[in-house]
Amino acid sequence: MRNHEVCARMTGTSPKTSTTFSPVPETSCARPALHTMQLTVTETLRTRGADAYGAEAPVFGRLERAGEVCATFFFFRIPPGRLNLTPLTPEHADTLAARLAGLGHPLPGVSAEHDTATAFAEARQRHTDATPTLRERHRLYRLGTLTPPEPLPEGRGRLAGEQDRKQLRCWFCEFAAAIGEIPSADADALADTRFADRRVTLWETPDGTPVSMAGMTEMSAGQIRVTPVYTPAHLRGRGYASAVTVEVSRAALAAGATEVVLFADLANPTSNSLYQRIGYLPVTDFAAYDFSCDAPEVGEGLWSVPRRAQRTRGPPGQSRGRRAPDPAYPR
Repeated sequence: MRNHEVCARMTGTSPKTSTTFSPVPETSCARPALHTMQLTVTETLRTRGADAYGAEAPVFGRLERAGEVCATFFFFRIPPGRLNLTPLTPEHADTLAARLAGLGHPLPGVSAEHDTATAFAEARQRHTDATPTLRERHRLYRLGTLTPPEPLPEGRGRLAGEQDRKQLRCWFCEFAAAIGEIPSADADALADTRFADRRVTLWETPDGTPVSMAGMTEMSAGQIRVTPVYTPAHLRGRGYASAVTVEVSRAALAAGATEVVLFADLANPTSNSLYQRIGYLPVTDFAAYDFSCDAPEVGEGLWSVPRRAQRTRGPPGQSRGRRAPDPAYPR
């Protein structure tokens, strides 16, 4: 392949040790905020093994020009299996879309920084019969100066303990349902993992009743991402989410993180305002597109569930229905 050409390389294996696998280029560690998804997923696979996200390991790949990595990507072999991309130019987005279309890889969607996701969605439409539909838009925030709200609600923050296991499982399922996902056994496994690693902070009232939770990812390249933040519907509007987010942010800094980030749904002005009030600064926006006519039926390709089980399609440009949990989707 000549030097001016661009090629895409893929692998279906995942890391066992940090020295044998590096699906993200070194520039990702230099700009960890923009590569938070790739860094988090890579670290989870490195520390927990190839089956951390299911029986089949994710597919990783990189886009190269003259031996230099231009972008990296991955997708899971479980629904919804969106392609996750690091930032890339429209030219490179077109090259990658053409390459993946030529290889016959089904892609139910793409999730990336807004311009990258849009460029790839448009390129995918040019090279296949898939029609992109904007599913969600999120804003990535990075912690500046942590500013606790005044006054704080009555109570205190604390790490989740063994006595909270049942409550955490319930809240993880409720969180999945609240953002339009179909709760599954994965929520229980995620709750247990975060609990075991002491990565869930609770806010409790003076009588010891938990009223809100906030989790955080493992640290990678000096970065920790806060996710998820959840308060039951009947307890919202009392400042609990602000308080628990401040507490988990403190925990992330205490763990040695040099950068603390989180995502907020742009359709939710309340959460965006909340995070900015306590010191989080906007970095950039991310977008997720779904592709119609691009998901395999039962027994085809990489998945074994029918297209209709993922969600019901409707007119382009509208978000509809509920989807199976995507372990890589920003939250």
